[in-house]
Amino acid sequence: MTGPTVRWMQELAQQFDCAITGSAVITEGGNRFNRLVFVTPEGVLGFYDKRHLFAFGGENRRYTAGTERVILNFRQWRINLQICYDLRFPAWCRNRNDYDLMLLVANWPSKRVRHWSALLEARAIENQSWVIGVNRVGEDGNGLSYPGSSVVHDPAGLCVADLEQTENAKVVEMDLSTVQKVRSEFPFQADADNFTII
Repeated sequence: MTGPTVRWMQELAQQFDCAITGSAVITEGGNRFNRLVFVTPEGVLGFYDKRHLFAFGGENRRYTAGTERVILNFRQWRINLQICYDLRFPAWCRNRNDYDLMLLVANWPSKRVRHWSALLEARAIENQSWVIGVNRVGEDGNGLSYPGSSVVHDPAGLCVADLEQTENAKVVEMDLSTVQKVRSEFPFQADADNFTII
């Protein structure tokens, strides 16, 4: 957390007066974590360690799973941090009336891009929240292809930005009032089942 990657993120956040987030391998106490770090102009606001390790790819043999769900507050937004495979687990992603935006970064492969797209849209609809999904583009050292397909969905599930299969950037204006509007017009969260994840 004191290495060059996090320091670089802090410099950018200060320079542009914004939040910068991204994932990195962080080692602490002899354990390696797939960690999403959220940096503001004031410093590191918080981080999330990936809970669902991708055992099919051996991630569980290289990393330690996180144990805590993380919601951060930044400039009036309540932000739920998630990483890649977490997207497949709706109970973990579920809005408990505690977030307005889900931010998810991923290395999601091309052969499962249809799942990526469908699940991001579903998380926006079922949680009535903004969802940002940022995915890797290109090919890794093992010949696996990654499609990009980074998107932003509004709280009704509408895709308002799609970078398709390009390494690119786009400015998207997200209005916090849209969350309240969608939830007040269709208040189905009030009928949701109560449960606890242990």
